[in-house]
Amino acid sequence: MVNRNPRKGSFVLMAVLSVLLLQWVFAGLLRAAESSQIVQGSANLTVSESKRLIAKGVAQMPIVKNALANGMIIIIKGTTNLYVAEEITGKKIVPAEYVTGRITGKQPELLPKGKTVNPIVLEKGKEVDISLADAAKKLKAGDIVMKGANALDYNNKIAAVNIMDASGGTTGATMPFIVARKAHLVIPVGLEKLVAGDIVDLTLKMRDPMESVNMVPSMWLLTGDIVTELEAIKTLTGAAAFQASAGGVAGAEGGVWLVFRGTREQVSNTLKLIQSIKGEPPYTE
Repeated sequence: MVNRNPRKGSFVLMAVLSVLLLQWVFAGLLRAAESSQIVQGSANLTVSESKRLIAKGVAQMPIVKNALANGMIIIIKGTTNLYVAEEITGKKIVPAEYVTGRITGKQPELLPKGKTVNPIVLEKGKEVDISLADAAKKLKAGDIVMKGANALDYNNKIAAVNIMDASGGTTGATMPFIVARKAHLVIPVGLEKLVAGDIVDLTLKMRDPMESVNMVPSMWLLTGDIVTELEAIKTLTGAAAFQASAGGVAGAEGGVWLVFRGTREQVSNTLKLIQSIKGEPPYTE
């Protein structure tokens, strides 16, 4: 005679279901813990690769997207800004056409000749043919001016540009309007431009009225939204990056070594991003 107890059967079934449910919950918690675990990766970048990375980061900034849709963007000529202009407009630009003052080595002729063109100005995403001076006069709150730098004090978030012209060059033509109209100043600048010391002190020293045996420029301090390789990675992947070292040879002169940390997905996406810009040719090519 078989003794069947329906209550006992129900209890066994509930116990089995509870075990399965607990296994499913624990498996989910384990997956969540693994996905949120902080890991790290690293990469070295040449100067041109850094410029391309910074440009990609600038193009994805919320204030830039807003200005593209609703306002005006002025991309002042400069080596890093050439890459920014390419990322924002999607078109290829001749390097020699998008640079004014430049610092070169022993072979300045490597920079090919180019025609004189106006800086790129976008109104609600559409390129307009207008001079820098006229564009600056049209600036309003929320618009953006992008201006590179020759020196960077990262700790104090201040940059500076060399000034040779008494009128202040492109800086002098735009800064009064940027400040008065409350426009955004976006400063794309690579970590290669880091300087030793307090940049305010350095700027004051360069303005000393003393005899110069050769050319010594003055510098104009810039404050705004500084975008280096570190900010670009944060914007594009969410990983937190820091500079671990710098320099190199065989094309890596002026390069940087970065370490980035985040979730496994963030670090993986950063490595994919770095791989996508690897092999960026030098500015002169």
